[in-house]
Amino acid sequence: MKNTEIIMIPVKDQQKAKEFYIQLGFELIMEAPNAHGQMWIQLGLPGGGTTISLASFHGIIFETDDIEKEAGDLKAKGIDVGKIDDTPWGKFAWLKDLDGNGLCLHQK
Repeated sequence: MKNTEIIMIPVKDQQKAKEFYIQLGFELIMEAPNAHGQMWIQLGLPGGGTTISLASFHGIIFETDDIEKEAGDLKAKGIDVGKIDDTPWGKFAWLKDLDGNGLCLHQK
């Protein structure tokens, strides 16, 4: 993993949350339908690297250059990594920490 790419924040109302974060100084990076029947709303601070996504569940997405190697290395350490999903936005593989928090590997 090379950096924290996106922090997914659970919200009740995506549009109201989007307005709030824009008032805080965030800029809209992307707003588009996602595979779960909701909108993918991603915002970031000007000049910042890590972004946030307003979602129905929590998660932290880490960028990696080689998701197959990264997932294999984690599995070798005894960490349960889900299957790698190949999407138009890149490859994703989900896992959970000891407290059930969602973590995700992402290769662009």
